Order: sequence, then C-alpha cells, then structure tokens
Amino acid sequence: MNSFAQVEQAIHDYPVRRVAVAVAQDLSVLQAVADAKRRNIADALLVGDADAIQALVERHDLDLGGAEIQHQPDPLKAAAGAVAAVHDGQADILMKGHLHTDDFLRALLHKERGLRTEALLSHVFMVEQPGRDGFLFITDAAMNIAPDLERKAAIILNAVHMAQVFGLEEPRVAVLAAVELVNPAMQATLDAAALNSMFQRRQFSPRCIVDGPFAFDNAVSEVAAHTKHIGGPVAGQADVLVVPCIEAGNMLVKCMVYMAKLPVAGLLVGARAPVVLTSRADSAQAKLASIACAVFTTNMQRELRLKVGKVHF
Repeated sequence: MNSFAQVEQAIHDYPVRRVAVAVAQDLSVLQAVADAKRRNIADALLVGDADAIQALVERHDLDLGGAEIQHQPDPLKAAAGAVAAVHDGQADILMKGHLHTDDFLRALLHKERGLRTEALLSHVFMVEQPGRDGFLFITDAAMNIAPDLERKAAIILNAVHMAQVFGLEEPRVAVLAAVELVNPAMQATLDAAALNSMFQRRQFSPRCIVDGPFAFDNAVSEVAAHTKHIGGPVAGQADVLVVPCIEAGNMLVKCMVYMAKLPVAGLLVGARAPVVLTSRADSAQAKLASIACAVFTTNMQRELRLKVGKVHF
C-alpha cells in the first residue's frame, strides 16, 4: 500500500468498527469521526463533556451520524471510560482526544481495566510519501522516551508487524543515530550495531532486515548512501526508521508534517486493541487516516491472526 486512500479502499467492504474516543470535545477529532461515519469506515462512542461536544457540532454544522455521547466532563474519568468501553467489548478501537498523552496512557495501562498485554507498547507513525513504494514507518516518536537495547528490539518487532500488515513482506529496518559509524561515545550507534548483530544471528523471528547505525540521509537516500560508501539492502531504502529517543522521533515526524506537508497516521501497537494516538494539533485528515489504519489492523489481527513476534535473548 502506498497511500491512505488505498487503505480506505481496502476496508470499504469490511465490517464497520466502533471507535471509543477519550475526551472527544475537539473539533479535528469530531470532524474525523464525522468523516469516518460518512464514509462508512467507523462509528463512534464519544466520551467527554457532552455540552462542549454538542456546541462544536452545532457551531461547525457537523453530522456525527447518531454517535453515542457519554457525558463525563472530567478528562481522567473520560479516558478511563473510553478504555473501559474497549476492554468490555463495547468498542473495537481506542482513540485519544483532547487530553495529554500521559493521562491517556495512564488509563490505557491500568492493571485491571486497561488494555495492556505482555508485549511492549510502542508507537508507530505511518508516512505517505509520493513516489514511494509503500509507507515509511517511524518509531518510537510518542511512547517510549529513551529505550534501551532490549526495548529497541521490541519496538522493532512492533514496527515490523505493522509494516507486514500493510503489505511489506520483509521490511528493511534502519536503526538511526547522528552518524553512520559506530562510536563508543554515542550509545545510539552501539545499540544499532548490536541490533544488526542480533539480526545476523537470527534473533528476530519475523521476516525483516535490520541494519545500522544510519544517519537519516543515508537511511532514506540511495544517493547519500552511495556518496558515503554505505552498502547493504537497507542503505537508502529503509521502510522502517527506528529513532534513538522520543525527542528525535517527535521532531522528525513533525518536520515531515509541517515542513514537507506529508500525510501521516499514528497508531499505538502492542495493546489488546488498535489505539489511535495522534497529537492534539494534528489535522482531521491525519486523525481520519489513523482511524482507517486502525480499522484495517483490527481486521487483520482478528481474521488473519497476525501476531507480533518475539525476540530471543
């Protein structure tokens, strides 16, 4: 798949899924929900301040298609309510609305009523790039702050799973750093080299190719890789970019959105159900694309039984 339009087309005949939105009183969220209903992608359970939601609907003439609204003005309780709806099977997909990510994750990770599994939770951004064969996947720019080697291995597995769901049979994974040479003073380069060594020893169970360290340019540009005499199947052709820390990933994705104007979607991987996790400032189009991708992964996980693999240490 090369575009979010193709994702939407692929789910055209799928069962309509239900999205539980935590703190739904946000214009771009409501616009995305209205578009999802109009396009027969998903309907919604809106948990939040009912008066604020209704005011936005009337002010902007939105048609929510009869979406259910659960009045809960307290943001933390609204997040818990949306998570509980997915936990109890009243909704298929969880979506972050107008609240801070840490408050959203606190509800998501609740030991008894949350959606945690044995797998590590990590975030994957999907980027649509004109002329590119397949999406570019970037991880982790929203969940894990400063992952160590073991977490980076698990993050790679989640991203490889996502890439395979969207049609890449053997994703090429580039582990990023500031430079493409192993430098003992830069932990990111040591981790990248170790992850490549783990791949060489077949410690990753899903089909993928893991290499690094790469600087960003020689991970995505064959010209840059050739200029710096970097070879291998990943150099200049990466499908998955693994960033060294959340700051690097966050800035990278936002540069793509605001400077390059590239369409993106954001999902959290490793929970019991698909989770749409976008920035509060993201556009309605990005949130709609994320909902469509979540619907696509819901069907894949349930019908094809795709599972995230494990790393063998």
